[in-house]
Amino acid sequence: MKRIIYDCDNTFGIKDCDVDDGLALIYLLGSKEAELLGVSTTYGNNRTDVVFENTKRMLRDLGRTDIPLKNGGLSKGDYNSEAADFLVETAQHFKGELSILATGSMTNLGAAYKKDRNFFKNIKEIVMMGGITSPLVFEKKIMDELNLSCDPEASEDILINGKNVSVITGNNCTKVLFEKSEYRKILMNSDKKIASYILSETDSYFSYNDDCYGIKGFYNWDVTAAVYLMHPELFYDRIGSFNIKTDDLNTGFLRCENPGNCMLNLPEVKETASFKDSIYKTWFRVEM
Repeated sequence: MKRIIYDCDNTFGIKDCDVDDGLALIYLLGSKEAELLGVSTTYGNNRTDVVFENTKRMLRDLGRTDIPLKNGGLSKGDYNSEAADFLVETAQHFKGELSILATGSMTNLGAAYKKDRNFFKNIKEIVMMGGITSPLVFEKKIMDELNLSCDPEASEDILINGKNVSVITGNNCTKVLFEKSEYRKILMNSDKKIASYILSETDSYFSYNDDCYGIKGFYNWDVTAAVYLMHPELFYDRIGSFNIKTDDLNTGFLRCENPGNCMLNLPEVKETASFKDSIYKTWFRVEM
């Protein structure tokens, strides 16, 4: 079993907002090997208060109000929050056993490190979604990096001082597209209530991606990070030396450079069919 805290900017079901944090949450709930110790909320896709209330609604929808939900920092540099306290306390209690999945701004993790300089030493691993190694160029426009650039100082602390840090970059996420026809067919052919729930909450996201970016489907950004956390065998590990600088992180750029100031793993999906199969099967294990 993996003991996990999920730190996210979940806007699943909110009009014209990303759905992938919520899909990653469903993936964790469907993973037999995951013990979700709590969810902490942050900003990015929307304000922290909006994310908190939306995540509370979603946990209620899924019948999982037993999972602790902690509100995080409101903006860059807001390092005094119940989420930060929860991260520190849980890492101390489960020293060497705690995995963190981070798919929003990195403020809460940065805050935990400022509160306890042993925070990263107490953690088993960090898997985050964010960062770019080259521009994300789509048909209609270039997509800005969101997560690491929200709070560059916090991101720098994590990348340089964190232990066993894996970064699912925006570039690597774009290698697997979830096309509307296939996605809808698989969900509609399932008799699971969770399949209908996912479809009803995410169907409009296809139009949003097409209208804004010209993407004929969507990239499952945060779910990719969740899959790597639970099933790293579905990925190639790409460990390298990086020179992390605040100026680069203002745009989320990860500079591969040797010598650098840290070693990071930037995993890549091995094979699309197995990767997608893991996602759908795991979602469908969630009972409603």
